[in-house]
Amino acid sequence: MKITLIEANEDLGVKVDGANLGPNVLTSYFDINTLVVNKPDVIKEKDANNLKKNLDGINLFDKELYQACLSVKNKNEFPLVIGGDHTVAIPSSLASIKKEDSLGIIWIDAHADYNTFDTTRTGNIHGLPLAAANGICPLLTTFHDGNYFNHENTVIVGGRDIDEWEYPNLEKDNITVFTTEDIKKYGVQEIMKKAFAIANNGTNGVHISYDLDVIDPKIAPGVSVPAINGINEEEAFLIVDELIKNKNIIKSMDLVEFNPTKDINDKTKNIAIKILEKVIKNFS
Repeated sequence: MKITLIEANEDLGVKVDGANLGPNVLTSYFDINTLVVNKPDVIKEKDANNLKKNLDGINLFDKELYQACLSVKNKNEFPLVIGGDHTVAIPSSLASIKKEDSLGIIWIDAHADYNTFDTTRTGNIHGLPLAAANGICPLLTTFHDGNYFNHENTVIVGGRDIDEWEYPNLEKDNITVFTTEDIKKYGVQEIMKKAFAIANNGTNGVHISYDLDVIDPKIAPGVSVPAINGINEEEAFLIVDELIKNKNIIKSMDLVEFNPTKDINDKTKNIAIKILEKVIKNFS
């Protein structure tokens, strides 16, 4: 299948600046068809007391990204979205399920991203996108008129920095969470095998959203919200190997949260490039 890269140059979902710069850095290493969606011309709000910070700007951006992803899907090409903060996964995942009708989702991330506007304490909307993809944050999905992801087909892999007030949301929706400890105990292959079995159960395929902060920040420091005790570099690439094994059921993918302003000696950039190289080589 032909791959189209989509630069999602946006960081309005997190108070830390810089993730909007990551996509262009990464896509510059690849000579394949690339679409570019840039952050709208708005002033980024950082008021800690506003729990809906940058909502209008994010929705404006997400509507454009949603249409870009749909255009790729409608040409029967594979959209590989490069973020940007993790809010870019709202339109990318929903565009994919709009086209495919029924999908599971594997969320590879140190964070659950399953807050709602009722449970967020920071108002940083990049902590809400998986909940939005599951249809419980309607203020973030006004551009979408298709199905949402079913809770029983939603899997988080690598979770370890989950907010106390997120847990009731996850428990209520019975979301499957495989922690970093699970990966260390059982191995990447076993965890990903289980993740695909859950996500692909009765669906037409799977959307993958890979957040670089799942990797330990000593190894990959170039992210906006690092979380200690993450997976190592070998495990990060083993996850990609498992994606390649299941490429026939993967319908779309994100790689997000590379923040070059936080990187040290290009550690994170080099890992991200290797991930993209493996995906592009094996999915094309």
